[in-house]
Amino acid sequence: MSDGYPTAAQKEALRLICDHEPMPAHRLADALVAARRPSTNPGYAPAIARMAGTLAWRLQAQGFIAETRAGGWATTDEGRALIACPA
Repeated sequence: MSDGYPTAAQKEALRLICDHEPMPAHRLADALVAARRPSTNPGYAPAIARMAGTLAWRLQAQGFIAETRAGGWATTDEGRALIACPA
């Protein structure tokens, strides 16, 4: 995160959430892993999955996503405007 501006990884997570909302945190992690080429490094997929929580926390802190009653994530109006996601 740089001075409140979302990073490419944050925008990618925001796009995934927007396309599949409401999205539970574990589905966000799975989607981020699936969006990347596989690696022979056994720690690669777990590291990407852990990154999902950090990305969601930052997006929520910036006001681009909000937690739903069911514990998933949904984009806010600001988040949809940022990535031109239809309402």
